[in-house]
Amino acid sequence: MEILSSFSRAREYLKRHGLAETLQRVGVAVRRELFANRMVVYYCDLAKLSAKRVVVPEPVRIERIRTEGALGAEDREAITKFWNPELAQQNIRERFEKSATLWLVRSGDKLAGYGWTIQDRAISPYYFPITHGDVQFFDFLVFPKFRGRAIQWLLTTYILNLLKDEGASRAFADTHEWNEAQLASFKMTAFRPLGMVRTVTLFGYAFSEWSEMKTTMPKKIIAERGSATAVARPHER
Repeated sequence: MEILSSFSRAREYLKRHGLAETLQRVGVAVRRELFANRMVVYYCDLAKLSAKRVVVPEPVRIERIRTEGALGAEDREAITKFWNPELAQQNIRERFEKSATLWLVRSGDKLAGYGWTIQDRAISPYYFPITHGDVQFFDFLVFPKFRGRAIQWLLTTYILNLLKDEGASRAFADTHEWNEAQLASFKMTAFRPLGMVRTVTLFGYAFSEWSEMKTTMPKKIIAERGSATAVARPHER
């Protein structure tokens, strides 16, 4: 499935950008896979969040979308056309089926970005079991036109505070070690790094190996929920 998705993404990129730029991008992807293929995992203890509330300034608005039917056609088009429309449509459908939540952030009447969360479970096999009260953050994106305005920080901080009010206990997120923009964005938030992890998927099962742990928290989580090097659950279909 992963191979087919990668092929579909490459085909879509070729159609939009041409052969030369596609080959260059493939080369970058190969180098990253060989030499920078770890994920940086982040953690936030929601009980320890500052009591100071985040103020959403005008003209920014944040919306919470819980079902696919509540996602407007214009917003759907903005999200899906940015990458691979076919895969994006499939992702949206599957994520709502798993009870994930889509968060939209607007600047005026324009969609500036979005992000996904899912509570009490992971969207796919994770580095350790996600249990009751845990929330996974994933696939956050700010469109190029709106970058440089701290919009992702605002969206992330707003969600963390709201989840705390609703009784969630911990939040987890991750990004590639080569993604400098995302790494910088996380530094601005209440998320703190747990460590680096490399995952290999075989026959639908994920095997994770930790390195460069920043705190003892991963060991505590692993002890509570099972070894991070153990076989994770296969993808739910």
